[in-house]
Amino acid sequence: MRKALTSALIDLAAQDERVVLLTADLGFMVLEPFIERFPDRFFNVGVAEQNMIGVATGLAEAGFVPFVYSIVTFASLRPYEFIRNGPVLHQLPVRIAAIGGGYEYGDAGPTHHGLEDAGVMRIQPGLTVVTPADHQQARAAVLATWDLPGPVYYRLGKDDQAVVPGLDGRFELGRIQTVMKGDDVLLVAMGSIAGEAVRAAERLGEHGIMATVAVVSSLNPAPTADLADLLSQFPNVNRSPRVFTVEAHYVNGGVGSLVAEVIAENRIDCQLVRLGVRSSPDGISGGQAFLYRKHGIDRDGIAEAVVRAFTPAPREA
Repeated sequence: MRKALTSALIDLAAQDERVVLLTADLGFMVLEPFIERFPDRFFNVGVAEQNMIGVATGLAEAGFVPFVYSIVTFASLRPYEFIRNGPVLHQLPVRIAAIGGGYEYGDAGPTHHGLEDAGVMRIQPGLTVVTPADHQQARAAVLATWDLPGPVYYRLGKDDQAVVPGLDGRFELGRIQTVMKGDDVLLVAMGSIAGEAVRAAERLGEHGIMATVAVVSSLNPAPTADLADLLSQFPNVNRSPRVFTVEAHYVNGGVGSLVAEVIAENRIDCQLVRLGVRSSPDGISGGQAFLYRKHGIDRDGIAEAVVRAFTPAPREA
């Protein structure tokens, strides 16, 4: 999604002189097309993420639309107070491009694993939180939200090739996107792991379990009405859970918590299983695929969790 971001920023900067880009000494081999086209609108502040947010806040106050770029943990957690006290409290148009949510920087270790960023960001009122599922949707999301009056947090993946089947780049703020339909279970996925959810749904079909897969790419504003409507279509049957959330994130704070809130606040008669990361780092690291398997959120783990938990209702003869 990084190249999709750069491409979108070039198009935006060409039409609006307010668009500027800041990086904390990252983005090499990605941001160069923007730098070459608009060298006077690019600032490398060095390894100083808090200062980067401060500079961006000042630029936004002066009338610019600054995009700041860094790895997800350094873009969200390290400067969190600066984000809260600057663009959030003053409702300034700072755009935070956080790269590599979940385990995308797997081999770099737990300091680079973005497992709580969506949770801490979505609790801030007035901060738009966008979690695209693939590079096509990332471009659509940036183009749809870049000129909002308040701050925006983009949780962007590194992959510039893979696409989520059935998504076709669709994005609408405050809405969900359904990419598969089935009557037995519902999988609600956030971010680039949506591709694993689709593959899991395909494997469930081999077991005779037909799944609906919904993508949540607008975390704040939350797609509350869409979720409530969709969740109500999967009521409890045989006291068996029929709703599963999937995220490369801790189970608390992200899309699992959002869906639980919608169920509780709307008194929806359905049972939820949250699939995500439930344990703290244990010193064992590796690539994204390895860590997905380790935490049961790869396509096999998702499918196995559904099969274990779901008891199909008797079908009419």
